[in-house]
Amino acid sequence: MNLVFKKVGIVGKLNHSDTQQTLMGLSDFLLKRGCEVYIEERIAYNFDQPINRLSLLELGQECDLVIVIGGDGNMLGAARVLSRFDTAVIGINRGNLGFLTDIHPEAYESILTKVLKGEHSIEERFLLEVEVKRQGEVKCNHTAVNEAVLHSDKVAHMMEFEVYINDKFVFSQRADGLIMSTPTGSTAYSLSGGGPILTPNLNAICLLPMFPHSLANRPIVVDANSSLRLVVSNKTGSQVAVTCDGHTTLPVIAGDEIHVNKNPNHLKLIHPKDYNYFGVLRRKLNWGSKLY
Repeated sequence: MNLVFKKVGIVGKLNHSDTQQTLMGLSDFLLKRGCEVYIEERIAYNFDQPINRLSLLELGQECDLVIVIGGDGNMLGAARVLSRFDTAVIGINRGNLGFLTDIHPEAYESILTKVLKGEHSIEERFLLEVEVKRQGEVKCNHTAVNEAVLHSDKVAHMMEFEVYINDKFVFSQRADGLIMSTPTGSTAYSLSGGGPILTPNLNAICLLPMFPHSLANRPIVVDANSSLRLVVSNKTGSQVAVTCDGHTTLPVIAGDEIHVNKNPNHLKLIHPKDYNYFGVLRRKLNWGSKLY
């Protein structure tokens, strides 16, 4: 079999029996098809077969394709690292929703057989680069695949902040926070807050205030090449933070600026040939089927 992907890495959910079960069968399947197989060292702890064990960063450097076993959270964690490299990524769903992990665990052999030969589609998803600046100096930064969320550390506690786009003042806001979502993240936290669904091909970011103290407030969708800047009011008394993908939290104090820009790297997402984004939405969100 002529392989398009020869060096294949596997990452997955830690300490999860289903992950280990799929890992055993998947690695054997890949080896029989002539692939060089590499397993993320954290999930290979009880893998008794002789296999290459690498860190996630090393997988990105070494592999043509990385297969993520788990849910969307596992895919997001891998994506933030693997996007630095020209490494393709595909997911076997062992989570709940699975917007980013296409393959059913009982059907991976037939699908991956085609993918390894090049029968697949490629989709690039952009990421956000988030920086917290204090008096012009970068204090901390991180990358987000889904969203960056400005929020208070107290439940139901409003803050005040200003929003600038390309250094032009847009609005000031009293709200619980602000969700800045990519198209990938538009079906995640932003959707729960009433934000619009952005199809993956859009080069856009959605700004969605959280529980704003204004009946006239609406989400706004802007060009993803825009430079976003939030300024936290000095009147904000409680501790404020920016959280990336619900995973990493960057501390913010009154007067800080949060800069959000499009990250130069992209997530190279592989889909089966018959992948249909709108079909995924129908299944995951329980939309109605065709009438006729």
